Amino acid sequence: MNVDKFKGKVVEKGFTLGTFCDAVDIPRTTLYRRLTKGGDDFTIGGVKKIVNGLNLSNTEAIEIFFIT
Repeated sequence: MNVDKFKGKVVEKGFTLGTFCDAVDIPRTTLYRRLTKGGDDFTIGGVKKIVNGLNLSNTEAIEIFFIT
């Protein structure tokens, strides 16, 4: 996972990490823990929440989650 690109998209969409967690119903501690591990243990459901919450295109999602 490209953590920097993810964080950039969060800010670009007008969120902080905390407000984004609230908006997509992901516990803050869960998101922070997964980000510090480089995003390696996100579930498919978690990825879907992020993609939908940030309204990412397929290309953007691939760049964040699969291209490091």
